[in-house]
Formats: sequence, C-alpha cells, structure tokens
Amino acid sequence: MNKLRKKSIAYKHYPIPETLIKDRIRLRLVKSTSLISREKPSVAIFLCIFNGKLFLQEQLESIKNQTHKNWRLYVSDDGDCKECLAIIHKFKKQYEVGRVVIYSGPKSGFVKNFLTLACNKSINADYFAFSDQDDIWVADKLERSIKFIRNINNDRPALYCSRTIIVDKKNNAIGLSPLFDKPPSFANALVQNIGGGNTMLFNQSARKLLIEAGADIPVITHDWWMYLLVIGCGGFVKYDNHPSLRYRQHESNLVGCNITWQSRLLRIYLLIKGKFKEYNDKNISALIKISHLLSEENKKTLNEFMQLRKLKLNQRIHKIKNIKIYRQTLLGNLGLYTAIIFNKL
Repeated sequence: MNKLRKKSIAYKHYPIPETLIKDRIRLRLVKSTSLISREKPSVAIFLCIFNGKLFLQEQLESIKNQTHKNWRLYVSDDGDCKECLAIIHKFKKQYEVGRVVIYSGPKSGFVKNFLTLACNKSINADYFAFSDQDDIWVADKLERSIKFIRNINNDRPALYCSRTIIVDKKNNAIGLSPLFDKPPSFANALVQNIGGGNTMLFNQSARKLLIEAGADIPVITHDWWMYLLVIGCGGFVKYDNHPSLRYRQHESNLVGCNITWQSRLLRIYLLIKGKFKEYNDKNISALIKISHLLSEENKKTLNEFMQLRKLKLNQRIHKIKNIKIYRQTLLGNLGLYTAIIFNKL
C-alpha cells in the first residue's frame, strides 16, 4: 500500500507536457464531432423542378444554410430547362460526390414527378422531405421537423407539416397560411389537406407506404395523398403552427395559397362546378387500391364516406353526423355542407 501511495505521489511530480494535453484534447474533440455527426439523422430532400430558373437559386441557398447539415439533395428535372440545370450543377460542385444527385423527370406533371422521385428505392435516408423550386426554407426547417417526429416508433408512419409565411415574388411577406387548430384525422383528410408538400418531412415507415402504393397511383396532389396515406394507415401526423418556410406566390404557381377572398371565392366556384367531387372520386379510388393498409376504423370511415355520397339529401345530412367528417375552419365547413346539400361531395 505504501509503495502504491509513493508511486502515486511521485507521479504528481511529473506533469504531462502541455503539447500532449493539447493533442489529447484535439483527438477527443475530433472523436466527439464524428460521433455527433453520425448520430444526426440523414435526410433525403426531393426537389422537383420545372422551368424554375427565376427562384431556384434562393431555394438552394436556403437548403445550404440549414442548421441540420446531414442532408442529400435529389433533383428531378421535369422540364429540360438548361438554365435550371446550370444552376443545379453549379450548386452540386460545392459538395462531395453523391451529395447532390440529378434525375430526368417522367414528364407527366408535378404529382408524378414527386411520386416517382419519392418511390425511387435506390434513395435511402432516415427521413425524407419534399421541396418546391421557388420557396425559401427557414434555417431550422429540417432540425425542427425532425424534432417533432424523431421519438415516434420507427414501425409507425410519421409525417410533419407546418404553416407557412406567404411572400410575393420579391420575397416580401404578405401574410400567413390559414391556422388549423383541429387535430389531424382521417375524417379530416378525406375532405381537406392540411399540409403543403413543401413543408413535409416523413420517416421511413411513411416512405414505405408511398412505395407500396406506387408512383403511378392517380391522385390529385402528392401532399394530400401523403396526408391521407399516413393518417389512414394509423400513422402520426404533426401540424406545426410555426411557419417552416417562405411560400412564394407568383404567376407560375401551380397550386396557390388560400388567404385572399379571391382565392376562397375561386374554391367555392370550383366546388359548384364539381371539382371537389372530382377530387374525392380520385382520392377514394386511390384509397380503395391500398385499403388493405388502412386501419380497421378508417376502413369503416371510408366506406361510410362512400355511402354518404350516394344518398338522398336528408340521408346525407343525417349520415354526416355519424362519420363526423370536418374541415379545419368555419368557412371550410360551410363549404363542406354546401357540397353535401348540392351533392357535390
């Protein structure tokens, strides 16, 4: 014991050289950094472009500036735009091989473009995010999105979506997208999409559902389909009232925002013309094809919704109380009941 104590005391008289201490600290920091990097989940970003040269550079810069750095960008060009490809290739040169991958799109519209890219089995990651070509992501978009679904069991599909800041083509803020307070549900998803695809991030289980449903499934939009699919199959959906991006409005928008009276009146007009019924026809047809994936409760809700659309007026009004379908806002629900009364559901 005395010998041990003497050795211990003697050791104290021989301090470790300062250079060695610095080397040990440096090695420890390098090791810690690499471990942290490995622990951060990977994200595959699905960016679909179509003649988007005007705003593409700003969107790429917002992806570059994300606080969550472990991402890979997969671009599907559906328009063969030389200027767009030049912008993408210039961006690609800033990173290592494989960080930015470019595909030629199917040339069958934006929905097919997104679904084809998302169903590409050669692309692997922990999480997946859709990206439009003309938005600007908030710096912590990926980090915040992951935080909300990271603790969901990997076997359960999980989807994040959020509110957006509406901006004009010069990136001047003009408002916020509608705030949705009611909980996400299949009864809501049947008659409304609450999340823009440009805000969405989803896990591997949700991605598996997309692949099983297939890229050729005829749906109205990829984001509404994503909401229907995840919530219908018993998954978790988080709607975040904190905006995750700046949603740009301009003349070339394929799908615009719903914050002006003009846009709301247009939706009412489309409802009267039967567009809402047409949308539901397509969504129902797609849901029937994957009905074996739906939860038992949601299968029942889907069947009741299908029956509702075939009933007489007094029966429809009675039936809606049973299946409890709803939209998120008062005006939205007024539109829903209008559709039910005039048999445009």
